Amino acid sequence: MPELPEVHTITKSLHKLLVGKSFTKIEVFVERLRFPLAPLLDEKILNHPVVDVRRRARYIVIELKHGHALVVHLGMTGVFREAQPSDERRKHEHVIFHLDDGGQLRFECPRRFGSIVPCVLSSPGAEPLMLSQLGVEPLEKQFTARYLHEQLKKRKCALKIALMDNKIVVGIGNIYAAEILFKTGISPLRPANNVTLKECAALVKMSKDVLNAAILAGGTTFSDYRQLDGSEGKFERELLVYGRKGKPCCHCSTLVETVTHGGRTSFYCPKCQR
Repeated sequence: MPELPEVHTITKSLHKLLVGKSFTKIEVFVERLRFPLAPLLDEKILNHPVVDVRRRARYIVIELKHGHALVVHLGMTGVFREAQPSDERRKHEHVIFHLDDGGQLRFECPRRFGSIVPCVLSSPGAEPLMLSQLGVEPLEKQFTARYLHEQLKKRKCALKIALMDNKIVVGIGNIYAAEILFKTGISPLRPANNVTLKECAALVKMSKDVLNAAILAGGTTFSDYRQLDGSEGKFERELLVYGRKGKPCCHCSTLVETVTHGGRTSFYCPKCQR
């Protein structure tokens, strides 16, 4: 599933493509993805310029001038592609946005776990109501050691599960949580309420460092994730622990192990991470 750096990269490309343009027609080719697609056929969405495309957590918010917006989640396999009307539609391109410059934006989603939901914003630039329960952004100043420590004190679950809890901090998924914990030397199995304030400071700093580095690399591609132009993310080359089960730790040569909790596989070094 695309995490914060991947969604950030796609959002930036969509901002460049869409701002100032309008949707003249929207075609849907299946009844639903994660949610029904019929609301996209509302003509109120058409012929109003896009004024902003921004990211909130792993969601993309496409805001139109008259206060309507589209809230997009890529799910497991969602990909946007810039296209022309003459391009043949791919099998899993389930939504086509026709733009007023004659081009198209297509949404491909083989496993249909993605979603595109129209909504009305309370004011220009406002956060969609459906996203109001999300936690802080890890790259913003609100994500501090003290904030994280206060949140973790309330939870007895494994630290990695807490880091991936969008009610605490958004956008840190399986890949980046593994890398952050490895680089701070903390086990993913550590109880969240056993993490010190000093360790929280290290986690916050490393979260920002890892996520910013991944954004610069265009994200991480393992299977379906692609940028708008079809290119892959390059951060896979910089991964130190994720995906390295049974391989020597790059710090101590101990074999990397895995454990499954919260339905996800965690990669860690049993010697370096305590």
